[in-house]
Amino acid sequence: MGQRKAPKDGDRKVGRRALLIGGTVAAAGSAVLARDELARLWWRVPGVEKPRKEGEVDYAGARWVAASDANWRRADRPDDYGIDMVIIHVTQGSFDSAVKVFQDPEHGAAAHYIVRKDGHVTQMIRELDVAYHAGNRDYNERSVGIEHEGFVDRPEDLTDEMYEASARLTARICARYDIPVDREHIIGHVEVPGTDHTDPGEHWDWDRYMKLVREARTAPA
Repeated sequence: MGQRKAPKDGDRKVGRRALLIGGTVAAAGSAVLARDELARLWWRVPGVEKPRKEGEVDYAGARWVAASDANWRRADRPDDYGIDMVIIHVTQGSFDSAVKVFQDPEHGAAAHYIVRKDGHVTQMIRELDVAYHAGNRDYNERSVGIEHEGFVDRPEDLTDEMYEASARLTARICARYDIPVDREHIIGHVEVPGTDHTDPGEHWDWDRYMKLVREARTAPA
């Protein structure tokens, strides 16, 4: 699980774009660039929030259920933080209990998605925002977190439907952000530096999962 304390806005890294222009149009080009930057960054003015569509999801077929805003931080990924990783979790509980704790402002953690045993996908935090799921600020900022219903010591919880649905979800995330489909970029919570968690556990079949992700990644949209 991730940290509750959110960093100050000054910690954000806002990228600067270069514009190659001829000397005769330098002034006009600079004006266009400045106007474009202002249009993109207007919402960063104190007291102004970037427009969001209520109930919008990033993965087709997912159901939206909002996590408490105490369990994530508003961002504009990948513009301010690049996304290059998917982190796999197991809830250590039921789907309903996971939803409940992610909606609890005292919990201090939540993942972007939960995949149920029957393959149903729920999104609780937008991918452009930073979820507190990894227990490591850097990893939170650069990753999408996916929880899976069940317990690490019960292999029967890891159903075919869950593996297949999760693999399709991870494949779409990787395609969206050009993330390599390998074990350096798709990792378990246990592999995050500094974490004390063991999920997804020894029963999680990484060979099977990565094969399914690769197949879904190359399948026609």
